Amino acid sequence: MFKKILIANRGEIACRVMRTAKRMGIATVAVYSEADENALHVRMADEAVPIGPAPSRDSYLRIDRIVAACRKTGAEAVHPGYGFLSENRAFAEALEKAGIVFIGPGPRAIAAMGDKIESKKLAEAAGVSSVPGYLDVIPDAEAAVTIARKVGYPVMLKASAGGGGKGMRVAHNDAETREGFRSATAEARSSFGDDRVFLEKYIEGPRHIEIQVLGDAHGNVLYLGERECSIQRRHQKVIEEAPSPFLDAKTRAAMGKQAVALAKAVGYRSAGTVEFVVDRKRSFYFLEMNTRLQVEHPVTEMVTGLDLVEWMIRIAAGERLTLKQKDIKLNGSAIEARVYAEDPRHNFLPSIGRLVRYREPTGEGIRVDAGVDEGAEIGINYDPMIAKLAAHGATRAEATARIRTALDRFYIRGVRHNVDFLASVLAKKRFAEGKLSTDFIAQEFATGFTDAASDKKLLERIIAIAAFVQFVVAGREGAASSDWVVCHGTDRYPVSVTVDGARYRVSGMAVETDWQPGQPLLCATIGREAAIFQIDRDGPSITVTHGGASLDAKVLPPRVAELLARMPEKPKPDLSRLLLSPMPGLLVSLAVAEGQQVHAGQELAVVEAMKMMNVLRAERDGKVKALRAQPGESLGVDQIILEFA
Repeated sequence: MFKKILIANRGEIACRVMRTAKRMGIATVAVYSEADENALHVRMADEAVPIGPAPSRDSYLRIDRIVAACRKTGAEAVHPGYGFLSENRAFAEALEKAGIVFIGPGPRAIAAMGDKIESKKLAEAAGVSSVPGYLDVIPDAEAAVTIARKVGYPVMLKASAGGGGKGMRVAHNDAETREGFRSATAEARSSFGDDRVFLEKYIEGPRHIEIQVLGDAHGNVLYLGERECSIQRRHQKVIEEAPSPFLDAKTRAAMGKQAVALAKAVGYRSAGTVEFVVDRKRSFYFLEMNTRLQVEHPVTEMVTGLDLVEWMIRIAAGERLTLKQKDIKLNGSAIEARVYAEDPRHNFLPSIGRLVRYREPTGEGIRVDAGVDEGAEIGINYDPMIAKLAAHGATRAEATARIRTALDRFYIRGVRHNVDFLASVLAKKRFAEGKLSTDFIAQEFATGFTDAASDKKLLERIIAIAAFVQFVVAGREGAASSDWVVCHGTDRYPVSVTVDGARYRVSGMAVETDWQPGQPLLCATIGREAAIFQIDRDGPSITVTHGGASLDAKVLPPRVAELLARMPEKPKPDLSRLLLSPMPGLLVSLAVAEGQQVHAGQELAVVEAMKMMNVLRAERDGKVKALRAQPGESLGVDQIILEFA
């Protein structure tokens, strides 16, 4: 067994690998960019080596610097995590040449499966069902249009070296194909240094289900059940679970058999994932194989009881699998939610800043994999993931209840985040019924996300808690009763709070809690139901968050609320003539010039932030008066890019 390993990654996955290594008695080495000097993974490691400036191309993607860090520290092996160099054949070969073990598959398997085009050809040869498409590199946008017409719309453009939803676009017509080709190649070049793109038929209403495989260097390969990853946004997984609520035993076995056959065809060793798209009739088609650990691996670990990172390390050290296929049992259900620094209320734009408050949830069956702690900085250079929250239960319903409660307890301040959105997804009736597909979010949130309460009962609870908080803060506990008005926008909700011994009654609802002012979480029993609310106060302004809903309100005495209603509202500034950057990022390109007439929907600029290309379009017809920024410029949020006449 290795005495020391280096983790060629950052954030939560670096921390997660270190936890297993430490448990196995293996010393760990971290590498870090200038932006990550004080990061959690650096502080967790036994040693840490700087490898360059913040941009990943100058640090985490520098093979020579990571090899040099191994030599400097005496690390015998490297775990690549996911992303960055995890599926880079040249990296595995450079380590092999230097006499350092790569904790992952061999270079041949990485090359064969990491290249999405070649992997599909190999899958067909191995008898694995595949999606119809064009399996060669597409040279330009016009060629993409020609191919798309032959395959038949809709189609999917995908980066050959892609992963994590980067470099993927769905096109329903020629115009979308041209633009999709251009943006997919640009995003692929930025994320992977490889702009090759291929095309395949897009199966509508599909489910994304993947099989976890594990193989050793002695020819043994197992499949460890499946993960349902259908809830996605922009091809990026949001919620994952194991097992799938859709598969039956027969389909699971058939998919597992094909996944094992593909892994054996390339002599696969280590942990890997074979991804399939599954239609409504449970017919399944090979998408790609990821030759690395997946972001969503915790749900597989929770239902199988296996530590995949430990097995990756043991296999890399030459050990045989001690398990047989019959030994793999799926116990209960596990669900994972990805917590990101992004603003769901504004089209999920990335958010940056410092985590001024950060409290992770705990409880039975709860697991949090994080690469941050309170005070950490979320910057523009890397993926905006804050943490992964997972919950296990004896049943899917129990796992769902546990993760929803945990989301109510996950307290993050300092950056915008998607915790409310995740809670809202899990609260959908369609989720509870297991009726999932990759267009779940597009259909369930067709007009975007709003954190307004989705039903009357939820709204009544939140209003009651807002009034209760102001009652306690105002020191009215000595009064038998007190009347308040909860003001939200132009809505007014009269509420009466009374004290009944150790209990409170808020507009007829019994509320039991020991909450004290200043505590961010209010745990209460309302009626007979336990509930957790997040509380933020600023004078009479109170924000109460619960169950995916949030209410920003002023809680005032009735007379003050009446006076407030009579006051005129301050008009908002007119920003309609300005194109503002919706996020901090790099202005990649401008598609217009000064004096040019533009039409509604026309592309104006492209801003890159956190590895994603964001196309900004004209909301109406107009004429460009002046350009206020230039390509290559770093933009701040709300910085003016151009001005209309």
